[in-house]
Amino acid sequence: MWVLLLLPFVGLLYVPFYNHAQPALFGFPFFYWYQLAWVFVTALLTWLVYRYYKARGGEDA
Repeated sequence: MWVLLLLPFVGLLYVPFYNHAQPALFGFPFFYWYQLAWVFVTALLTWLVYRYYKARGGEDA
């Protein structure tokens, strides 16, 4: 389950993947809103991993 914590790292590691302006969202270039979206995705993934380990009694923490 901890592998989910690697997704933000991988998603933001390769900058040429998101280094362009289109598509824009509410006037913000893709470069900016993609990174901002990862803030929320990372928070969600961290919460999911936390809940998983807490439900298991924290034995792997």
